[in-house]
Amino acid sequence: MSTQQERFDQCIKQDSFIEPKDWMPDAYRKTLIRQIGQHGHSEVVGMLPEGNWITRAPTLKRKAVLLAKVQDEAGHGLYLYSAAETLGADRDDMMQKLIDGKMKYSSIFNYPTLTWADVAAIGWLVDGAAIVNQVALCRTSYGPYARAMVRICKEESFHQRQGFEAMMQLANGTEEQKQMAQDAVNRFWWPALMMFGPSDDNSPNSAQSMFWKIKLFSNDELRQKFIDNTVPQVHQLGLTVPDPKVKWNESTQHYEFGEINWDEFNAVIAGKGPCNQERLAARRKAWEDGQWVRESAAVYAQKQTAKVA
Repeated sequence: MSTQQERFDQCIKQDSFIEPKDWMPDAYRKTLIRQIGQHGHSEVVGMLPEGNWITRAPTLKRKAVLLAKVQDEAGHGLYLYSAAETLGADRDDMMQKLIDGKMKYSSIFNYPTLTWADVAAIGWLVDGAAIVNQVALCRTSYGPYARAMVRICKEESFHQRQGFEAMMQLANGTEEQKQMAQDAVNRFWWPALMMFGPSDDNSPNSAQSMFWKIKLFSNDELRQKFIDNTVPQVHQLGLTVPDPKVKWNESTQHYEFGEINWDEFNAVIAGKGPCNQERLAARRKAWEDGQWVRESAAVYAQKQTAKVA
C-alpha cells in the first residue's frame, strides 16, 4: 500500500494524469465522484432555464442557436457521467441522489429566466464563469475528467460568445431592450459570482482538492479572474455593474468588489432558492418517464451480449 501511495503521490507531484486503472486513495475517488457528478448534474439541470425559451426565441436564428446550445449541455452531462463511471460510480445512483437532494448542482440554475435577456445573460455571464473554472480543469489530475473538459471548454466558449452577442444586440437596441438587458445583468451578476463557491476560508473541500490537484486554483482566485474579465465587458456594452463598490485597484491590478450575500447562497444550496423544487420536479418527471427506455435498452443489450456469447 505504501508503494502504491508513493506512486500516486509522485504522479500528483509531477503533474501526471491518474488513470482509471491506477491505484488511488478512496478519499480521492470519492471526492472526484462528488465533483464530477455534481458537474454533470449542473450541465443537465442547466438545460432547463434555457430550454424554457426555445419555443419563444425572438427569431429563427436565435432558436437554432439556442437549440444547439441546449444540445451541447446534454452532451456535456454525458461526458461527465461517463467520466464518473470510470471511477466506479453508477449513473442511476447519481441521478437518484440528485432527485433525492443528496447530490448538488450549481446554485445558478435555481434562478428563473424571466425574459429573453436572461437567456443572453446565462450564455454570457454564467457560461463565462464556467469557462474560468473549467479551463483550469483541463489540467486536473484525473485523466478522463481532464480530457472531457477539453471538448466541453471549446463548446462553452461558443456559448459565451453567443450570449455576449445576444446581449450586445439588446444593449444597442431600443431603450426598452437596453433596460431588459440591464435588468438581466442586475439579477444574474451576484448569482454568477456565487457559482465559484464559498470563500476559501469557508470551503470544506478546496484545500484537499488543491493538494490532489483536482482543483488548481482557489474559489476566490477564480472569482477574481472572472470579475477582472467581465467588468470591462459590462462597460463595453454600455451597461452598469450592479455593485457600487466595483472599482479598479491600480496597485493590485484587480477590480475590487462588494460583499457577496452568502446567506442567499447557503439558502439556495439548501434547497430554498426560487426554482429549486421546480428544477428537481422536472428532473424527477424526466427520470420516471424515461424508465421504460432504460429498461428496453438494458434488455436489448442483454440479448446482443447473449448472441455474441
